[in-house]
Amino acid sequence: MADYKQKLNDLLLTTARQNASDLHLAVGRHPILRIDGVLIPLQKESLLTPEMTENLIFNLLAPEQKEKFLKEKEIDLSYSFEDKARFRINVFYQRGYMAAALRLIPAQIKTLEELNLPPILHDFTKLSQGFVLVVGPAGHGKSTTLAALLDEINHSRTDHIITIEDPIEYMFSQDKCIVSQREVKTDTLDFHNGLRSLLRQDPDVIMIGEMRDTESIAMAMTVAETGHLVFSTLHTNSASQTVDRIIDSFPAEQQGQISSQLAATLVGIVSERLIPRIEGGRLPACEIMISNPAIRNLIRERKAYQIDLVIETSVQEGMLTLNRALVDLVKKKAISLENAELYSLNPSELRILLERS
Repeated sequence: MADYKQKLNDLLLTTARQNASDLHLAVGRHPILRIDGVLIPLQKESLLTPEMTENLIFNLLAPEQKEKFLKEKEIDLSYSFEDKARFRINVFYQRGYMAAALRLIPAQIKTLEELNLPPILHDFTKLSQGFVLVVGPAGHGKSTTLAALLDEINHSRTDHIITIEDPIEYMFSQDKCIVSQREVKTDTLDFHNGLRSLLRQDPDVIMIGEMRDTESIAMAMTVAETGHLVFSTLHTNSASQTVDRIIDSFPAEQQGQISSQLAATLVGIVSERLIPRIEGGRLPACEIMISNPAIRNLIRERKAYQIDLVIETSVQEGMLTLNRALVDLVKKKAISLENAELYSLNPSELRILLERS
């Protein structure tokens, strides 16, 4: 009988050594790595049969996780591999066969400088209260940026940081802060229970892994309103879209109240893309919105479509449009014009900015 445990370990080790962001297991394919955003099949490995895929996946799951997966057809989990690496994993069925996507979580939490993120992000770690969102498509560095922000607080302040995650991704080594990391299903029944009990745990800084519904969004804003610093993520493309998404997720009769609450609590939105670098690897390009009186007024008045203009004209306050970030990277010859246009939300404006600069 094949040693599936050893085969799984070999694949996880290859993922870590190749500095891949993801490993995909799917029937009828070679195991596939995602490196710098590109999918690369491991041609030397056998094509995965249904039996091989099932056995590899079952070696990732504890008995209760296996039972839950077989019942619910999908499961999120984290997996530690011999103290060498951690993985965030989603196991699912496709066309009747098992499949898995494994995201590598680096053991070392990088600083904002090491991640090439704008220095203005340090300002968010100095706040005592408010609501900070890191947004962008899946796989574009949201969790990594949040971890860098929280770890900076961990090394510079004496606070109680509480995270609610599904599953836990980065593991923090406690320094000046107490860091309580709560995993859904393991440490709390679900996001809602974890959020409801938060304020009884004497937190200063809270990180909600992902706001999945109106209840978690409402709770995050309420916690921020009561004098806490709250970080979270959303799968949105820009600051203006994020504001609309939050408000539109509530019933019409509540939207006025939610607009006022969001205007009062939101202190900043970082919208992030990871762009392929000419020399290999990927670099972040960020849109940064910082709530000033003009932004707060637009949120209250439900005029999120005008937020882009305020960002464009508030460079001196540390704000940054995605196009200006892309132009800067093109001028530094760090990324290609083609990739800048590909990731821009307004390529024609990008070309005008490049011509002017």
